[in-house]
Amino acid sequence: MGKWEGALMALPAGSRLVLPVMAATGGSGRSTVADLLAGAMTVAGSGTVVLDTAPRLSSPWPSWTVGQEVGGLAVLPPDRPLTRSEVQRAAAWRPAGRGAGWQVLTDRRDWHSPPLALPQYPAAWLQLAAIGGWQAVIADTTHPVAHDILDARCAGRIGQTRAWCELPYAVPVLCAAATASGVQALQQAVMALHADGMPLQRTVAVLVAQTDGRLPAVVRAGATMLTSRTAAVVHLPHDPHIRTHGLRTASRLRSRTRQAAHSLVQAVLKVAGATWGMPLPEAPRPAPLAVVSPASRPL
Repeated sequence: MGKWEGALMALPAGSRLVLPVMAATGGSGRSTVADLLAGAMTVAGSGTVVLDTAPRLSSPWPSWTVGQEVGGLAVLPPDRPLTRSEVQRAAAWRPAGRGAGWQVLTDRRDWHSPPLALPQYPAAWLQLAAIGGWQAVIADTTHPVAHDILDARCAGRIGQTRAWCELPYAVPVLCAAATASGVQALQQAVMALHADGMPLQRTVAVLVAQTDGRLPAVVRAGATMLTSRTAAVVHLPHDPHIRTHGLRTASRLRSRTRQAAHSLVQAVLKVAGATWGMPLPEAPRPAPLAVVSPASRPL
């Protein structure tokens, strides 16, 4: 990391930065971006967790943490308050090199186990992370952004997108494949975010390349438009190791992939500093749960 411009600042112990990773469509590289974000935040010295909000059989995270004897989300009791050690022990470990690493809260049961009732509210996910004591909270979300915004507006309710964006110290990260259709979907999502008054001024866009070589002209043009609408646009280059093996062995990633992750965290921290100041203020403490579980009630 030292050879790349700009050292990454570790988050203060009492702070908490929330990074919901979202997209307009599937196949946008959300989980890849979440993984790279977590690794770079950990290298910066921040305690980091990825919250896997996807149902078990549609999520890559259980297979990426295979071989670990941890219970995952299923072992967290839904009917009583949780302790930090309980939440920490439920999370799987992802090494980041040089003895560092970060954690993942996911459903790690066998494929044939009954579906787990995951927390419904973003604030409930944040509460789990707050109890666990993590400073950088990265949420791998599943909802399609533009559809969620329109559906929530028509139903007269708060959608998933707004709920994630309104969490304390949240910097949304919006992903898209670096293709004509991917950029078109991202532009549509940005228009929906703008029309609904969402915080584009603290949203970072990530364009995920699908092949090596120069980006198509339509993607470069789309990136130019996004630069004027969002806080930053980061390009994630194609990495054949990710295409072949996922992110099982982060040490094999190309140097330019690591540099892109470094640049993404730089952009996120810059946005956080411009919005709330650096070092970040102390995060709010989670409210006592009494007999209501974090899966059923927001903060």
